[in-house]
Amino acid sequence: MLRWLLLFLFLAPAAVAQPRAMVAAAHPAAAEAGLAMLRAGGTAVDAAAAAAFVLSVVEPAASGIGGGGILLGWDDAGLFQLEGIAAAPAGVPNALLAPEETGALAFAIARSGRAAAVPGAMAMLAAAHATHGRLPWAALFEPAIRLAETGFPMPRELHTVLARSPRALAAVPGLRARYFDAEAQPLPAGAPVRNPEQAAALRLLASEGTAALYAGAIGDAVLEAIATAPHRGWMTRADLAAYRAVPRPPLCGTAFGRQICTAAPPSSGGVAMLQQLGLLERLGYAATAPGSVAEAHLLIEAGRLARADRLTWAGDPDQMEVPAAGLVAPAYLDTRAALLRPDQALTEVAAGVPWQRHGAIPPMAEPLITAGTSHIAVIDAAGRAVSLTVTNNLNFGARVDPMGFVLNNGLSNFSTDPQARNRMAPGRRPATTITPTIVLDDQGRPEIVTGAGGGAWIIDAVVSGLAAMLARDTAPQAAVALPRIGAQAGFPVLEEATPAAALLPALQGMGHRLRVAPVDTGMQVIRVTPSGLSGGADPRRDGVALGE
Repeated sequence: MLRWLLLFLFLAPAAVAQPRAMVAAAHPAAAEAGLAMLRAGGTAVDAAAAAAFVLSVVEPAASGIGGGGILLGWDDAGLFQLEGIAAAPAGVPNALLAPEETGALAFAIARSGRAAAVPGAMAMLAAAHATHGRLPWAALFEPAIRLAETGFPMPRELHTVLARSPRALAAVPGLRARYFDAEAQPLPAGAPVRNPEQAAALRLLASEGTAALYAGAIGDAVLEAIATAPHRGWMTRADLAAYRAVPRPPLCGTAFGRQICTAAPPSSGGVAMLQQLGLLERLGYAATAPGSVAEAHLLIEAGRLARADRLTWAGDPDQMEVPAAGLVAPAYLDTRAALLRPDQALTEVAAGVPWQRHGAIPPMAEPLITAGTSHIAVIDAAGRAVSLTVTNNLNFGARVDPMGFVLNNGLSNFSTDPQARNRMAPGRRPATTITPTIVLDDQGRPEIVTGAGGGAWIIDAVVSGLAAMLARDTAPQAAVALPRIGAQAGFPVLEEATPAAALLPALQGMGHRLRVAPVDTGMQVIRVTPSGLSGGADPRRDGVALGE
C-alpha cells in the first residue's frame, strides 16, 4: 500500500489543466517534441508523428522504426483510422513454430529474425502526414535526430526493461554497445545514452521519405540483419516494397451516454474494450463504490467474457470475415451481460456467437502478449485529435538490431493453433490488443483521447480509466493511476502493492481464481473540459501530459 501511494505521489506527473493544446506521451521528450510541432503551426498528426519518432530513440524497447501501430484521428471531416500493423511476409507457412520446436527453443524463435514481420509504423505515419499533416515531413524528425545524436539521460523505464533480461539483451551487440556498461550491466537511470546509428536512419527517413525503409538503405540493413540473425526469417525486399498502411473505418459503440470510437480489426483490443464498457454499464458499474469488491468483480467478469470473444473471433478483416459490429451490438451485449451474477464468479467462460449463420466456433489460442507498446494522445488548438498506439510487439521485439533500432517480433502475435482464425498466413496482419480510442461528445467532437501500452493489459487499463471518467467524472491523472484489475492477460489479476491487492480474500470468496502481480502499463489521456484541456500520464512509466 505504501509503495503504491509513493508511486502515485512522487512519480505521477501533476494533471495539466487550462491549456488549449496538449500532447501526452510515455516520455517527456516525446511530449515536448509534439508540443513543439503544435507551436510551429503543425496539426495533431504532425505532433503525434514527431512524438513517435522521439519514442523510437528514448523508449526503444516499446516502439520505433521497425515496429507497427494504429492511428485513430479526428478532424472537421470526421474520424479516420490508418492501420500499420506489422504484416507477415509472403513466404511464411501457417505457423511460426514447427511441432517439435517447443520450450526454450520456442521462446528463442519468438525473439529472433524468424519472428520479424514487415514493419508498418513508418508507412502509417507517412500516409497520415500526407493527408492530415501541415509541417514539412523532414521537420518532424528534428527532435528525434537531435536526441539520438547528442544524447539523453537513461530513462527509468528503459533501465527497468533492460534489468529484467540483462543477459539476453546484452547478447545483442547493438543493444550492449548503447545501453550496457563494460561489465554488461544496464546503464543506471540518468546515465548518458547516444544512438548515432539511429540518427543516421532517421536522417534518411527525413530526406528520402519511407522509401529509405521500404526500398532503400534502411531496408537493406533490415534484410541483412534478418539474414544473419539466429533463426533467420522470411522477409524479402519484395515484402518491404509491397507494404501499405490500410485506411479502415473506426469501430464505434455506446456506453455511459457517449459514443466511443476505437480501432477496428485486426485490433481485437478495440472490440474487447467496447464490449467491456457496454457490459459494465448494463451491470451497474456506476452504482458500485470506487475500489470496492463489487467494482472489481464487474471489471474481472466483463474482462473474462470479452477476452473469450476476442480470442475466438478476431483476425485480419482483409482475409476473413470478422463480426466486429455484431460483437458490440446492444442486443448481443444484453445476452452476454445476462450471464453474469453480481455475487459469484462464472465457473466457465466461453465465447458467444454474434452471428448465427456460422456453425462451430473456430478455436484460437492466445497469442504472446504485446508488452513492447507505447501510446501518444494529442489534441491541437483547432480541436483536431490523434490517438496513436505504436508497438514492437514484445519489449525489444525480435532482438534484431539493424541500424540503431530493433525489428518487431509481430509474427509471434499469431495464434499457435494452425486451424485458428488468427493463424499465420502470407500477408496477414495479426490480431493485436492495441486500443487507440476517442470518445465523442454530444456534438460529435472529441471529448477524451486515450490509449495505452502494456500487452493485454491495454484493454483493461483503457476500460477502467474510461469507466471512471465517464461514470464518476474522475480526473484524467487519477484515472490513469488507478490500480489495475482485470482478466485480459489470461487470468484475473490484482495489481500488487496497490489497494486492489487487499481485495483478494473477498474476491476469492466469490469464486474468483486470482493472482496478485505487478502490472506495467503506459496509459495516456487528454480530456476536453469547459475550462480547457486536462491530461494524465501513467505513473508506471516516464510519461507526462504537456499543454499550453
